[in-house]
Amino acid sequence: MKITIEATINATPEKVWSAWTTPNHITKWNYATDDWQCPHASNDLKVGGKYCARMEAKDASMGFDFVAIYDEVEAMKKLAYTMADGRKVETVFVPSSEVVTVTTVFDAENENSVEMQKQGWQSILNNFKKYVESI
Repeated sequence: MKITIEATINATPEKVWSAWTTPNHITKWNYATDDWQCPHASNDLKVGGKYCARMEAKDASMGFDFVAIYDEVEAMKKLAYTMADGRKVETVFVPSSEVVTVTTVFDAENENSVEMQKQGWQSILNNFKKYVESI
């Protein structure tokens, strides 16, 4: 099953792309709730390159490394990758006037409900929007 999330960002395509792909930006928005954080990220932005973001609770009670390998990289247009567990993710960036619509479609996993997964990923995307529009 595929899940889709989306947000419209009030920023230029260059600003959106930079904030989405640069590790020092990723660490500032890549978490679903304020009691989580992303203390480290690395991003080898090329086909076959590895993306890794450490996601953990601020109280250190739990955490994990989100790891993926890029399948497609089209600057400011599209990123597709395969996560460590084999699930696929595709994010497209569509500019229009003064905004960029970011849409991500990802394979659901079997551990959590579809609604929980959608809410979690959407919360991260909402954090991204808030962050980009504030810088």
